[in-house]
Amino acid sequence: MTGGRSAVFLDRDGTINVEKGYVHQAHEFEFIPGAPEAIRLLNEAGFLVVVVTNQSGVARGYYDEEAVHRLHRFMDAELARDGAFVDAYYLCPHHPHHGVGPYRIECSCRKPLPGMLTGAARDMDIDLARSYLIGDKMSDVEAGLAAGCTSLLVLTGYGDDECPRVPAGVLVCADILAAARRVIELEGDSV
Repeated sequence: MTGGRSAVFLDRDGTINVEKGYVHQAHEFEFIPGAPEAIRLLNEAGFLVVVVTNQSGVARGYYDEEAVHRLHRFMDAELARDGAFVDAYYLCPHHPHHGVGPYRIECSCRKPLPGMLTGAARDMDIDLARSYLIGDKMSDVEAGLAAGCTSLLVLTGYGDDECPRVPAGVLVCADILAAARRVIELEGDSV
């Protein structure tokens, strides 16, 4: 899509919040230091902020989709305290091998496939070529690249282990705050 708004797509676990494995309750949730500030800076710079998160815990039957939505409402309330907000959340509740019932499918939304990003682009008039993805896994980086975005890898979560696999041209940043500042810097350079 072209002509739309610029967005920054954010992975959730390991990028925004500390990776603890299948986080789905408020008491398990802990922001990575600087995450609320990073999101606020992106808001202030005029980007749409869209969370794109694989949630195979739903597919595996550990919790339901409503638990994910409850956690996102909690995140919204916590972010609001810092003057930050997420414009939209997209989640993939599927897994092709470990899902149960209707969640055990091959889908187009599970990262590294770009379905969540392309869906958001359609829904929100996002220009993917002028957008970014920040995540801590190669599946995040690959989803961003497949959608035509500029991808950045953060070294939080699984990022430190994933770093050796990052293709040339993908920026690597210490954390979400450093990545947000880099995105804003890149946008300033392109104006």
